[in-house]
Amino acid sequence: MKYVGQIAKELGITDDELDLYGKYMAKVNPDILGRLAGKKNGKLILVTAINPTSAGEGKTTTTIGLSQGLMKIGKKAMVTIREPSLGPNFGIKGGGTGGGKCQLLPADEINLNFTGDFPAISAAHNLLSAIVNNHVFHGNELGFDLKKISWKRTIDMNDRSLRQILVGIGDQGGALVEDTFLITPASEIMAIMGFAEDYEGLKDMLSKITVGYSREGKRLTAGDLKAQGAMAALLKNTIKPNLVQTTEGVPGFVHIGPFGNIAHGHNSVIADKIALKLADYVITEAGFGSDLGAQKFVDIVMRRAGYDLDLVVLVVSIKALKHNGGMKPKDEGGMEFLQKGVENLFYHINNIERYGLPLVVSLNRFKDDTEEEIKFLRMETEKKGYNLVLNEGYLKGGDGSVELARTVVDVLDKSAPPGKINFTYERDEQVKTKIDKVASKVYGASKIEYSKKAMKVLKRVKDENLEFLDVCMAKTQYSITDDQTKLGWPKNFTIAIEDIMLSTGVGFAVPLLGEIMTMPGLPKHPISEEVNIDEAGNITGLL
Repeated sequence: MKYVGQIAKELGITDDELDLYGKYMAKVNPDILGRLAGKKNGKLILVTAINPTSAGEGKTTTTIGLSQGLMKIGKKAMVTIREPSLGPNFGIKGGGTGGGKCQLLPADEINLNFTGDFPAISAAHNLLSAIVNNHVFHGNELGFDLKKISWKRTIDMNDRSLRQILVGIGDQGGALVEDTFLITPASEIMAIMGFAEDYEGLKDMLSKITVGYSREGKRLTAGDLKAQGAMAALLKNTIKPNLVQTTEGVPGFVHIGPFGNIAHGHNSVIADKIALKLADYVITEAGFGSDLGAQKFVDIVMRRAGYDLDLVVLVVSIKALKHNGGMKPKDEGGMEFLQKGVENLFYHINNIERYGLPLVVSLNRFKDDTEEEIKFLRMETEKKGYNLVLNEGYLKGGDGSVELARTVVDVLDKSAPPGKINFTYERDEQVKTKIDKVASKVYGASKIEYSKKAMKVLKRVKDENLEFLDVCMAKTQYSITDDQTKLGWPKNFTIAIEDIMLSTGVGFAVPLLGEIMTMPGLPKHPISEEVNIDEAGNITGLL
């Protein structure tokens, strides 16, 4: 690995703009944007995917591989990627820093406590929880309805026993109430950090967090409790993007980690903005498939941030297409499942085209993929007007991603400058209209049903003048629908809106589609059983 100071110097970052965290990690001061204000932005490339299997389809590996391929052909590139969560790291998926010869380094540090961003977010979240309970203990001046305290607690770990708990047990004078833990990536503060660009903006968003309701039905916020200053103080360094590198020395920002199936699934606006001033090509990543991450990136992130999106790379894998065709682990062969599952690819191509964005389709090749399967997929992709680009970055690093890099540059060179994006909804429309448009335009639902609970929230939105909120759908990542068993490209289905969470700090209305897990559990044999550290301090078993 290169010394991080050298990485920064090659990018044009000064020593005064850099906070070192050892030899290979550093934070970059957002004030750098003032110095670079007059510099033209580079090209922004979004990497998304089809509906995945539980193991993922190599989106991060492709993101890193593309950056290394661009470097191989003489282009100045950067990656901007979310930080991994400890829960999934020790659960099913393992580390979130890529794989093979396309990794972010130092992987062990990034996958574990890194520069302390997640602990700081957890601390700020739990400080607010403590302040709420303390206020109630000392007389409840604001008149909290104890059954309507909506602010929960958080921990960055998969622990199903914390999904529903009782607090206030024992002779401590507090109120005995039910409570809940969220995993840290599901915290509203994590989502807020994705949009925070300075301390004033951060405090403003924190102050608007809804923590509960009074007995008279008045919405109560963190600002009512005067909590935003202390919370922002805990997040002083978290606002600064983390600078690291790939296995081939390409610089990258790894910053913030909101879930893609609950929140907006993107790193941070400030990381993107700085990277776009430092590099000619910036490759960023959106959580899960284009029905979740890409939709939220286009309709929420880039529209708020005010920068352009130049191109989308759609990652596909043959194993995921077979899965979408109904193939089970015990099934052999699979060509018939691939032929059926390719409909899922067609959906995602259609979804990206709907926005009017240039597109490149990239096959993340696995060792078991046959030439017959690749030939079939290439022909089907060509029928849709696109070439299928093989990406072998996992095995070959940048050399395995050169074809993808050249294709991306060629498409960008031939594409017109970014024009008007066909957004799914207008921001001044009513929240219900926004939900209906996402469900019908993006998912293709023929019918949308709202529970009584959801309708009550929509009435509250109207009564409290909250129609400005963006819609950030919370649903399964395994299907276009709200039912993870409906694979491929389902048609004529109903979307059920079970409830709507109001995240007024970050400015989201979060419709809950089906059963959404905000606190995952560990599997029977979690990856944590394989993780170890030797006498030299080397960590094994995590990736």
